[in-house]
Amino acid sequence: MNILAIGDVVGSIGCRFLREQLPRLKKERQIDLVIVNGENSADGNGITPASAEFLFSSGVDVITTGNHSFRRKESYELYDQCETLLRPANFPSGVPGHGVCVVDLGRVQIAVINLMGTSYMDSLDCPFAAMDRILSDPDLPPIRLVDFHAEATGEKGAMGYYLDGRVTAVFGTHTHVQTADEQLLPQGTAFLSDLGMTGPIRSVLGVKPELVIQKLRTHMPVRFDVADGPCRMEGAIFSVDVRKGNAISVERVQIKTYSTNIE
Repeated sequence: MNILAIGDVVGSIGCRFLREQLPRLKKERQIDLVIVNGENSADGNGITPASAEFLFSSGVDVITTGNHSFRRKESYELYDQCETLLRPANFPSGVPGHGVCVVDLGRVQIAVINLMGTSYMDSLDCPFAAMDRILSDPDLPPIRLVDFHAEATGEKGAMGYYLDGRVTAVFGTHTHVQTADEQLLPQGTAFLSDLGMTGPIRSVLGVKPELVIQKLRTHMPVRFDVADGPCRMEGAIFSVDVRKGNAISVERVQIKTYSTNIE
């Protein structure tokens, strides 16, 4: 089976571009499951019920998030109500939502796990210990996909090797820059440091460049507005052995458009 994971969707323009491109990609590559990081899917970052519904109705099966999970208060109830909207599993107990879901496709079940790193990020529970607790569940299906929302490539690489042979794939999100280190680790786990971004090409991580420049030059508060114009959608396709639960291959995906008309 083929699983598509898509990097951080930025703003309504990124959501619309995903909706435009996803159906064709799913058909051409025979995709069975789509996982998308949606923590920046609302304009101004965060995720709202409206942006989550837009992604789901566009063909997304599971939405993961990260350090902006709880930026919008209107999403708190949705985290508790929607099984396939995840926040990092290593958030403290008592916060809304959950960090693991199991998708039942009939012939096979797939576990999707959301984690957040702690290097140069918020001080959450240890993600390595959190994964040990999750993997101790005897009912967890063999196919296990991990979105590790983290800043440091070293922390992401360490997590990949730590989970090698215990999960199907580990892919990073958060930096909005697609890395070129896709590989199958020695024990059969597929790994990619960062999926990349879905949003405007002529931007700094999805934001209008002049606003980021202003922030860096003045150190004054600046509202980061999402850029417009041509877009790209980045991610990876993981081919999986359904019987064994290990990855067969990992392939980076990047789709660009130079049209400025994103409906």
